[in-house]
Amino acid sequence: MRVTLSTHGGLAAPFLAGLPPDVVDTHALPESAAAELSRLVAAAVPATAATAGAPEPPRRAPDAMSYSITVEQGGHSSVLVQSDTDMSPEFAALLRWLKEHVARE
Repeated sequence: MRVTLSTHGGLAAPFLAGLPPDVVDTHALPESAAAELSRLVAAAVPATAATAGAPEPPRRAPDAMSYSITVEQGGHSSVLVQSDTDMSPEFAALLRWLKEHVARE
């Protein structure tokens, strides 16, 4: 499985615009880390889909960041998109894990 994290917006937008996305490949991870990533993805996909269909009035947050997490596995890909203002707990856990593990590489 390959997971790609792209970050958009916020106060850092001008600095982030030219950076490539962060990529984590489970084949390059220890078995326990790969299993944890798989578990987090499995929890975030349905939680993100559930929040995507719930219409809420947009909250004003001009400095909010938005995040795109692309999961590629078995020839299929899923794109999860959320922001600081509407993030599910499951998406937040996946995002936190990705940020921690990309920083170590």
